[in-house]
Amino acid sequence: EKPRCPMKDAIDKNVRGIVLMVLAMASFAVADALIKLSAAFLSAAQVLFFLNAGGLILFILLAVLRKEPLWDPRVFAPALLLRYAAEVVGMVGMVLALVYVPLSTVGAVTQATPLLVAVGAVLFFGETVGWRRWSAIITGFIGVLLVVQPSTEGFDAAILWAVLAMVGLSVRDLITRLTPAGMPSTSLAAYTMMAAVPFGAGWVLYNGEDLIPAGANWLIVLPMVSLGALGYILLITSIRMAEVSVVTPFRYSRIIFLLFFGVFLFDERPNWTMLTGAALIIASGIYLILRQRKVQRAASEG
Repeated sequence: EKPRCPMKDAIDKNVRGIVLMVLAMASFAVADALIKLSAAFLSAAQVLFFLNAGGLILFILLAVLRKEPLWDPRVFAPALLLRYAAEVVGMVGMVLALVYVPLSTVGAVTQATPLLVAVGAVLFFGETVGWRRWSAIITGFIGVLLVVQPSTEGFDAAILWAVLAMVGLSVRDLITRLTPAGMPSTSLAAYTMMAAVPFGAGWVLYNGEDLIPAGANWLIVLPMVSLGALGYILLITSIRMAEVSVVTPFRYSRIIFLLFFGVFLFDERPNWTMLTGAALIIASGIYLILRQRKVQRAASEG
């Protein structure tokens, strides 16, 4: 039997990781489109409750199937409590943005999250960023401004929900670096949903609405919840399987999927300013990832 080539194994894992990452982004994009469709019979609060409650059930089942411990005394660590709060903020912003803002616009703005994470790493973790990466970050934020178009007469304030989602998700990703080592990802996801469920339920009840409305279309709700959870699982599997710097650029495929659904399902017509901004966000984000990889390699070799 021929010995396996380590380099070939690494390439195979990276290829599989890329496929899983693209599938994860496709799952998220379909779930996003279903959230927008569900606005016809659910309020934003009810959508959030369904996503959190359904996600909690699915992640608990997955943790049981994987025989991962559900209880961990570290779940109340200050860093994790802050992470839960950031996740809730990100979820609220994302759901409201998906309900009131064009899909392609939401996708473009929220995909600027890695840029904000890079800035946060400099401010809070003391990481050093050279002029090339600062240039990429600034270019990416110029892209965000082009997408948001704050100076145009027809500025829609609802787009600020997408900005809120970007901020919340960025804080979550930044705090994830402080997550206790050895804590299973599935269990962490379950605890995050567990923390978010009371907020979603309270929001629904505060609005005087039913937690489970009689008019809910389960052909939309069930795939919406399932695909959101599936996307998360595929994302984590991809990152664990392959090199992060190889698979992460493919997270931007979500913008392509959302643009497709926006145009063909919701008759959205993105203008050239928005498309240019989205291109800048994608290009700067990918450059930032590749540059970070090069810097890390140089540091390890030196």
